[in-house]
Amino acid sequence: MPSILIVGGGPAGLSAAIYAARAGIQTTVLYKDGGALDKTDKIENYFGFADVISGPELLARGRAQAARLGAQLTQAEVTGVEYAEKGFSVKTTAGSYAADAVILATGAPRATPRIAGVRELEGRGVSYCAICDAFFYRGKAVAVLGEGEYALEEARTLLPVVGSVTLLTDGAPAPDGLPEGLRVDERPVTAIEGEDKVARVAFQSGDPLAVDGVFIAYGTAGSSDFARKLGAQLDGNKIQVGEGGATAVPGLFAAGDCTGGLLQVAKAVSDGAQAAMSAIKFARQA
Repeated sequence: MPSILIVGGGPAGLSAAIYAARAGIQTTVLYKDGGALDKTDKIENYFGFADVISGPELLARGRAQAARLGAQLTQAEVTGVEYAEKGFSVKTTAGSYAADAVILATGAPRATPRIAGVRELEGRGVSYCAICDAFFYRGKAVAVLGEGEYALEEARTLLPVVGSVTLLTDGAPAPDGLPEGLRVDERPVTAIEGEDKVARVAFQSGDPLAVDGVFIAYGTAGSSDFARKLGAQLDGNKIQVGEGGATAVPGLFAAGDCTGGLLQVAKAVSDGAQAAMSAIKFARQA
């Protein structure tokens, strides 16, 4: 049976799931949380609701509807999306999933950390993609700035290629499950420094850490992170999509806030429906 995997359980992802499930496609939704909608107190501008409804209630209704129609909803953090022998392989904290097509719908990307030197040295030693850039640091010392499973996944990608990897938690405790060979520095980071390229990381106390590159992996990976690693085109942190939510990568679609535009539930639901119709057509031909 053709299969579609949706990364994100907000209005765009759930709308896509509803359309895909109704089309008889094996549909899986992977989500870590309810995103921005789950934190919204009142919604009064969404069609069909005469009275005010809360974000969590609207989200719960959407999940129930998708599940009733046959979509499989799984709460797990997605750490990577890669090409497989056929279709895609999606890595999560709960295991891996295969799919003929993938719809990215994790909402707007997270902000770049407010640490001096990050933006100034982007592309000159500051990277957001271990799979993309590990090759350029063969035998060199690098750092991963972040915490949690996403940062660990970036470190695992780097370890077999580079000379050394240090996880910088910026004051947070080190996570569990550290891969062998990964160094950890828990000191708060004050700056990433260098003239023409990254040369070191400075801390609130103690000596700086000499590195050739710093990979940013804060929070959890978002749609733009996955799209970038697969070769889709981005405008800043917004995924560029064509008709029906199609990206430049065959079989990869995007919907909702991660594509920019009006950051409203109405647009997210519309995007999800259009991306689903495109993904359904692609999956049936795969």
